[in-house]
Amino acid sequence: MSDRSRAGTDGAGAELLVCMTCRRGQDMPADERRPGAHLHDNLAAAGLPEGVRLVGVECLQNCDHGCTVALRGPGRWTYVYGRLDEVADVDMLLDGAARYRATADGLIPWRERPQHFRKNCIARIPPPVAADDADPQTQPRTEAAHG
Repeated sequence: MSDRSRAGTDGAGAELLVCMTCRRGQDMPADERRPGAHLHDNLAAAGLPEGVRLVGVECLQNCDHGCTVALRGPGRWTYVYGRLDEVADVDMLLDGAARYRATADGLIPWRERPQHFRKNCIARIPPPVAADDADPQTQPRTEAAHG
């Protein structure tokens, strides 16, 4: 890994969010266990990388495109990935989570990303900006309207 991707190994951890309601685009009875829940369980059973916490969430709004996960961490970009298989993609996800955790900013160099991450990113979301650091041009106006 590059020096950039090693930065942050002593910093705050990362979270791997797994959509528990993902159906991989399949019609399923309401009471049937979903592929997303199986993915969560398979990741937990495989053992998470150091500093990565697994979190089940209700829905990541990517219902027709396979199982969906998100990687996030303090001061890091957040990534949402889809088209995941609950069995075949477990090792790849754990590798990607470890690489993400090893970064200071969440930006894994392109050539170091798992192939699936390169082609199946649903969204990349910037880290929150502290109000003191925000550009006034991008801030919502708060003054009262004159009428």
